[in-house]
Amino acid sequence: MLHSRLRPLPRRHAPLHQSSSPSSTAPAPDFQDQDDLEVEESPEDIFTAFLPHLFPDDAPSFHGDPGQHLLYSSPRYGNLDIMVPSYPSQSEKRTEEIAAGLPQDGKVNQVEEGRKLFAHFLWSAAMVVAEGVENADTSSVDSDTAMWQVKGESVLELGAGAGLPSLISALAQASRVTVTDHPASPAFAGALRFNMSHNIPKTISTDVSIEPHEWGVLDDPFALQNKGAFTRIIAADCYWMPSQHENLVRTMLWFLAPGGRVWVVAGFHTGRTIVAGFFETAVKNGLEIERIHERDLNSTTEDGKEVRREWMPVREGEAPENRKRWCVVALLKRAQENET
Repeated sequence: MLHSRLRPLPRRHAPLHQSSSPSSTAPAPDFQDQDDLEVEESPEDIFTAFLPHLFPDDAPSFHGDPGQHLLYSSPRYGNLDIMVPSYPSQSEKRTEEIAAGLPQDGKVNQVEEGRKLFAHFLWSAAMVVAEGVENADTSSVDSDTAMWQVKGESVLELGAGAGLPSLISALAQASRVTVTDHPASPAFAGALRFNMSHNIPKTISTDVSIEPHEWGVLDDPFALQNKGAFTRIIAADCYWMPSQHENLVRTMLWFLAPGGRVWVVAGFHTGRTIVAGFFETAVKNGLEIERIHERDLNSTTEDGKEVRREWMPVREGEAPENRKRWCVVALLKRAQENET
């Protein structure tokens, strides 16, 4: 099962810029408002790992606490130490901090902006991409697995957070991996740098870089130097803000190389309507859906393969408690692009 790959690692001493008790300062997202490692598992950790078996409809959308280290057990690449981005600090002077968040000289409070990004968790959609890339890094693949191949490809991840898909892409020998998130993202406080440098052996020749990028802003040096530069673009659980859908599509089209593909993976924790709205925006603005399906995050077939069903923009009878176990997986390309 996908979620069984993760285990919490023992707590470490947090750097000064991180909270020592992240779970008390970082509430769960409320989208209605907007080398071998030894692991000491507590009974609570073991129980948590089996929750998807006990309650199959209640699949977690995200994992870990801000600033926590997680053990990601990869069947192909071994044990990986994944640092979850820290939660942007909360000042004791909340009144002053909130006031500082108001526009002043064209600037906003970066702490407040960082909290809105929800980068301080490892999202299940990122694990779906990571698993797909890993499964495709073999000598024999079928048509379903082949869509995830990255060997020799140039990979861009948008809204990366902890950057797990980027890390796995580097281990799978992509020629280049560029990890991006919003400039205000707490991922830049150390998590992305740790996850890439700590887990990628020096023998790996992939060119890995970490860059800030705001969707739709295409006139900065990074964007201007990399137009049409990426053959694979990853966007996992980046869709909860409908106001940013058009900017996200603009970024995808700008960076997508001729013949390139975009991987879209999204859970339904924000509602199916929001995810469907992204696909409508993507098609309207120049992308085409090449493949799409829904995947069960909790179950597999008897031979260990994914449980899938048809993608539906509206599914009658669906409620929050029974949609958590599903996510949508799609492969996008430029509209009317000739196959090579």
